[in-house]
Amino acid sequence: MAFLGHVLISAFAGLRGGWRFSSRDLGQVTAECSARAVPIVSVVNLLVGAILAFVGAVQLVKFGAGIFVADLVGIAVAREMAAVITAVVMAGRTGAAFAAELATMQAGEEIDALEVLGLDAVDYLVLPRVIALLLMMPLLFVYATLAGLIGGLIVATGMLGLSPAAYIDRSFEALTLTHLGLGFSKSFVFGALIALVGCYCGLHARRNAAGVGIATTQAVVASIVGIIVIDAIFAVCANALDI
Repeated sequence: MAFLGHVLISAFAGLRGGWRFSSRDLGQVTAECSARAVPIVSVVNLLVGAILAFVGAVQLVKFGAGIFVADLVGIAVAREMAAVITAVVMAGRTGAAFAAELATMQAGEEIDALEVLGLDAVDYLVLPRVIALLLMMPLLFVYATLAGLIGGLIVATGMLGLSPAAYIDRSFEALTLTHLGLGFSKSFVFGALIALVGCYCGLHARRNAAGVGIATTQAVVASIVGIIVIDAIFAVCANALDI
């Protein structure tokens, strides 16, 4: 909580008086969190959408309701799977990278050098990473949702013989802004969680090689557990609010 408060104070100070980190650093981190993550995010969510469609088709075809595979895939991907799977991938990819990078700087006393110069590590190292993930995770969610729907489309047309037009029309009927908005809001929260956990573990790592590995492992495990817990909270709140 103290670390979260420190980050929030630095963020509000930056909004009032200007950011202290380099725009070049923000651009590099943003590129790492966005364009370079799109291939793995797209492939994983494509396969998840295909798996959901296959499992649903096996059951629904028994009742002659194969067309409702589009409903199953669309709602499941938009509300849950796209945000969660993307967050898990980013936790293992980007969150671990944040933790390893900052832990290495901690071991090399680079962070101590910043403090000696009167520079706050949160301002220069943490904020650009948090901002990058906050901005990019919702965009990755959009890519993930499209990939999941395409995966379901491939299975539905190949296994059930549905026409692509019928599947797409049914998907548009099933999906609403409520489903997409819920997944979008989840991705925003997951992005903040992954960035904060990765930076926290990196800044508090032990000053040796083993500490780098431990910090990286802790960041990934804590992020994934946090993602599941937050997703459960969202599910309970959505049910209580009848969303």
